[in-house]
Amino acid sequence: MSQWDKLLARIFSLSKDLRFDELRKVLESYGYKMNASKKGSSHYTFRKPGCQPITIPKHEPIKRVYVDMVRKVVESEVENDENT
Repeated sequence: MSQWDKLLARIFSLSKDLRFDELRKVLESYGYKMNASKKGSSHYTFRKPGCQPITIPKHEPIKRVYVDMVRKVVESEVENDENT
């Protein structure tokens, strides 16, 4: 099993030990662009044309609700790939 597959498996299991950089890597691989607040906030917004923006705080550990948001993105991207 590749590292990528292991990372996706941890996201699907809603693992509590995921790091911000791991979620960023997954979102960017699906075409999301990270925007940092210019006011020094610890929250980062990921945007992709035609999709809802996702805001994730850069705190460790990442709360389950944010992992679930990324899980839903991965599920929709996989579903779109299967329909293509």
